[in-house]
Amino acid sequence: MSEELPPSDAGKDEALDEVRATDADAWATAAAEDLAAEKARRRTQYGPPPGSAAEELRKLVDTVADKLSGLQSPLLGQVAGPAAQQVVKQVVQQAKAAVEPVIERNPDVFDHLAAAGNELLAAYRSAVQAQEQRWTARDSELKDLRDRRDRGEDPGPGERIDLD
Repeated sequence: MSEELPPSDAGKDEALDEVRATDADAWATAAAEDLAAEKARRRTQYGPPPGSAAEELRKLVDTVADKLSGLQSPLLGQVAGPAAQQVVKQVVQQAKAAVEPVIERNPDVFDHLAAAGNELLAAYRSAVQAQEQRWTARDSELKDLRDRRDRGEDPGPGERIDLD
């Protein structure tokens, strides 16, 4: 008997799987390139994106600390000025030392607080818009009623009699 060779389909399946894997990688690469290009376009158009809430709080604390450290009080005079400035610097350093560990331990908390603040703002905005719509609707209804009365078209219980 002659030896049979394996069917040639087995080699085709392996080659097809390899082509599919290559196509999937090519798609992922193209998508990543497109995303990077879009991010770069937006960064040039709108500037750098804001950091996390924890980073923004750090920036705020640093900015306030710099402003307070550079502040010179004309009320204290020149004699008490350097001493008061030293006290301000010391208080600022203590505040930064108290805030930094909290930010380091809980950066996600600040992101959640920022998201909660945005939700509260959206809820407030919705309530205000609904109230404004009621006010404007009521004002237009009152104006229509006044206009009808001025023209004598008031649908009251009595009948209008023309005396001419």
